[in-house]
Amino acid sequence: MNADRPTLTSWTGRVDPEPDTLRWHQVIRSIEDADRPGIALVGFACDEGVRRNQGRPGAAHAPDAIRKALANVAWHREGPAFDAGDVVCDDGGLEAAQSRLAENVTALLAAGHFPIVMGGGHEVAYGSWEGLAAHLARTTSHAPRIGIVNFDAHFDLRDPAPVHSSGTPFTQIAEACAIRGWPFRYACIGVSRASNTPALFRRAADLDVLVREDREITPTGLPDIAKALDAFVTDCDHVHLTIDLDVLPAWEAPGVSAPAAHGVPIALLEPLVERVRDSGKVRLAELAELNPEFDLDHRTARVAARLIHTLTLNG
Repeated sequence: MNADRPTLTSWTGRVDPEPDTLRWHQVIRSIEDADRPGIALVGFACDEGVRRNQGRPGAAHAPDAIRKALANVAWHREGPAFDAGDVVCDDGGLEAAQSRLAENVTALLAAGHFPIVMGGGHEVAYGSWEGLAAHLARTTSHAPRIGIVNFDAHFDLRDPAPVHSSGTPFTQIAEACAIRGWPFRYACIGVSRASNTPALFRRAADLDVLVREDREITPTGLPDIAKALDAFVTDCDHVHLTIDLDVLPAWEAPGVSAPAAHGVPIALLEPLVERVRDSGKVRLAELAELNPEFDLDHRTARVAARLIHTLTLNG
């Protein structure tokens, strides 16, 4: 597995003298030193999709910002963690970068790792999914039911015919599923009606997407949404979990291309993420749309690090 830019330089932080006080920076190793399967972090240093989608560029710097925020997070796992470097898109070659990401994800899965991809714009989702699809095509004899669970303020179901962008990954995946003869199963949780046109809602309905809007995700509404997610995941063989950080309210995640006026607070988001995690079906996860250029006091990077901590607690 070859990333464009392997790096461990961001993994520095506090060292406590007491026993049992490890933090991520003291545990993480290069993927080249992997001697058994573990968590594998891979960066997607790309905001070409955001630029094409007329958003605020800057997400290409997200992987290192997440590493720096995660470095000092307390370590509570038994298994190992590895840094698989970054796939870099610095020449406008989005499609080539997505293909390289797919190859890396396929290799990590083949080695038994649990990939967590750190974007980058949400165009990262198409590259990640292609990597999972290639792995499953080699290892299963039937059409796999891959459930995509996307926590996001946006459907990202725009028409990819004019241009591929951060707004088109799930339409591209739907088209790829149709070509392969695989079912397309997609849940989008946290959608903002103010940020998605009627055309996008119609496309979601046509694709039978499980939709829950941001205003539905309240303390009293959480059990019903959890039940809907449980039913969705039960009907899937594998889960691709993707979190667009703009699902969070702007005061919790200011460092994104499109800050949310409403959003889903992390206190309500985290229990849903934990529920999907605990299904045992998540094969890869990713976080997208962190833009460090607009990240007040590194709030969004800290939330991303917290979510990686949450995703990896049960191993």
